[in-house]
Amino acid sequence: MSDTNDQLILICGYSGSGKSYSLKNIRNQDKWLYLNTEAGKKLPFKNQFKNIRIVDPKEVLSYFDAAIAAGDKSEGIIIDSIDFLMNMFEAKYIKTAADTRKAWGNYQTFFEQIFQDKIIRYGKPVIIIAHVADSYDEKTLDTKTSIPVKGALKNISIEAYCSFLIYAEKMTLKDLENYKNDLLHITAKDEATGLKYCFQTQLTKTTLNKKIRGPDDLFILDETYIDNDAQLVLDKLTEYYK
Repeated sequence: MSDTNDQLILICGYSGSGKSYSLKNIRNQDKWLYLNTEAGKKLPFKNQFKNIRIVDPKEVLSYFDAAIAAGDKSEGIIIDSIDFLMNMFEAKYIKTAADTRKAWGNYQTFFEQIFQDKIIRYGKPVIIIAHVADSYDEKTLDTKTSIPVKGALKNISIEAYCSFLIYAEKMTLKDLENYKNDLLHITAKDEATGLKYCFQTQLTKTTLNKKIRGPDDLFILDETYIDNDAQLVLDKLTEYYK
């Protein structure tokens, strides 16, 4: 078994940036688990995912085990979203705990079980969606954008556990003029609104506060912004790591 999963994608972004919509073009959706941690939320498009509402965070571990056992019948897993999942763990297992210090240790252990065990053992595409928030760092005097998390995990960050991390962004067409490439398609709807939902694959001088990460040569400079399409990114990763 490999010690990494090269098909792990962390999609970050603010609320309403198109993170979940990027899942629309995923192939063979009936063989994908969509683990919904946000109560009442529906995907913004018709789909055939095996949509499972998570009510206990530890269910996620069981669904990974089932997918591992399913072999070729399972082609991918989505967690939407990881920050809501960790908030659920806090509400269910920390706020009600007699020993909160031990419970916060369990919080860290639970997260590591997902990222350092289940995802690696699964060995197939895993897409993790996460909301981000801005915070001011008084030591560096900089504003940083990151996934909000608590406990000791806050000092490490969720992002540190992923080798491939992209941002979902809502951009004006004017801001995209310098990034024309074969992976960025402007539709009639984009033209009508003057806006484009896209993925940011690399840092720019105005977005140094973000934690975007991936193989240096996976995307060329012109492909800093590409279509908001998770399947496109999966295909690029598959080709890259062949």
